[in-house]
Amino acid sequence: MTKANISKAQLVEQLMLWKNKQISAEQLQDWMVSHYDPDEVDIGLGECEWTIEAMNIVMNEYEIAKLDKFRQENAQLAIDFIDTDESRFNQTRHLFLQDGFRD
Repeated sequence: MTKANISKAQLVEQLMLWKNKQISAEQLQDWMVSHYDPDEVDIGLGECEWTIEAMNIVMNEYEIAKLDKFRQENAQLAIDFIDTDESRFNQTRHLFLQDGFRD
C-alpha cells in the first residue's frame, strides 16, 4: 500500500493562500489537521532532510496552536523556514517559532 505524500509545494501553497487572505487561520489549521499524520502520510518525500524537518515543524505548530496565536502578517516566516538551506536552518526555525505566533 502506498502512503499519501504532502509535498513542499502543497504546503507552501496553503501558507500562501493564508498569507494572501484567501483562506482563514481556521481553514489553514483544518488543512493541517486533515493532512498531517506522520505515521500515515509521507511529509516532503524526496526533499532534503532539513526541508522535511522544517515541514514537520511548521505543520505540527499550525496543527496544535490556538487560532488566536496565529500571526498572518508573519506567514512568510513559515515559508522562509521551509525554503531555507541547511546553513540557515536554525536561524529561520528560531524566527518562525518566535515571531510566527503571538505569546
